Amino acid sequence: MTLYRATVIDTPGDPFAGESADAMVSDQDGAVLVSDGIITARGSFATLSGLHPEESVVDLDGGILLPGFVDTHVHLPQIRAIGGLGMPLLDWLERCALPEESRLADRGYAAAVATDFLANLVSSGTTTALVFGAHFAAAMDVFFEQAEQVGLNITSGLVVSDRILRPDLLCTPDQALTRSRELIRRWHGRGRIRYAVTPRFALSTTDAMLEVCGELLGEDLWFTSHLNENLAEVRSVAALFAGSRDYLDTYHRHGLVTSRSVFAHNVHAGDAELALMGDTGAWVSHCPTSNAALGSGLFPLRRHLEHGVGVALGSDVGAGTGLFLIKEALQAYFVQQLLGVQGRPLSPVHLLYLATRAGARALGLDHQLGDFGVGKSFDAVLIRPAPGTQLAVNLANAADPTDALARVFALATPADVVSVWVGGRLIRG
Repeated sequence: MTLYRATVIDTPGDPFAGESADAMVSDQDGAVLVSDGIITARGSFATLSGLHPEESVVDLDGGILLPGFVDTHVHLPQIRAIGGLGMPLLDWLERCALPEESRLADRGYAAAVATDFLANLVSSGTTTALVFGAHFAAAMDVFFEQAEQVGLNITSGLVVSDRILRPDLLCTPDQALTRSRELIRRWHGRGRIRYAVTPRFALSTTDAMLEVCGELLGEDLWFTSHLNENLAEVRSVAALFAGSRDYLDTYHRHGLVTSRSVFAHNVHAGDAELALMGDTGAWVSHCPTSNAALGSGLFPLRRHLEHGVGVALGSDVGAGTGLFLIKEALQAYFVQQLLGVQGRPLSPVHLLYLATRAGARALGLDHQLGDFGVGKSFDAVLIRPAPGTQLAVNLANAADPTDALARVFALATPADVVSVWVGGRLIRG
């Protein structure tokens, strides 16, 4: 066994559920005892070292040990397409994202993109991700192979579309069914990899394609897509699906709105949509830097919470401005401040929850990860700034752990991520 000594902070409670006083647990001189990658004890270093005097100690002095970050919406093929500013969603897709996604038809290029993507996830402290995959089955095989080698918790799947997009990104419903089933057979449940049925969005999928997605989802998989991101997109979907009540209904009529569904964005949500999501247990991935960069709008967090809809964070790279979920959490804080009385004020405890345990809950993995509870996987990130940096100066002057956490969210960058563990295995540092 190994005893990790550090300032340890996590959120085993839900600060949005009236548990704010108990949501965060912190130990200034804390420790986590790990055996075979699983947490067997957590508490003060004095107590645990006294109980386990023979165990080896890894001293992480000068940093803050947090659970590994959980990104619930990020695009594999877009890691090289960050920075296309000044355009709304549909223009950005046409000019920046889709041309890059087409390049993954080349297996060698797809392998290089997968390498870049996974390396940047790790360097950003992300240990678990719901990844919007590629439109090409060979590219997905390459990605899953590399993800298995790195060891991250990855849920992903072939992206399917049968209209509107570039012709090289389209497939028929029958092709989508055959290719998806083969990927599921090879990869779903293999190590830390799971499969997510992934239509790009209702705009690029016919009812026939969504029917195939519903058929696949019946095989106990996960589901993810986009929802109510941009007003022009919402209007276009309404025109294409004249028989649907709203955007969410285009998915719901095919059995795609369940507790295993995670919808990205939902900036322009209707009350009926929120009520349905609350009733079914579907989750939303809030992607604040992407929503700001594309001018999509300010996310109505308060309305989601009032309807009982769970919300986690997504980086949405490449419309988002990076994979570092600390930055996404800070932007989420800004959005709620800008909404004034319509917003939901966020504390540092809320931000850590959104970046860790909320994502684990959204992905049905909260029994395995998301905090430092006994019996869970030791998935962790050590934030330790270089001496003399703004973050180091501020952490040295923090009044208490909550104050220290606030300074991490305000000032930390990926350069401050010095160590990352998944299942007790050090993969960075």
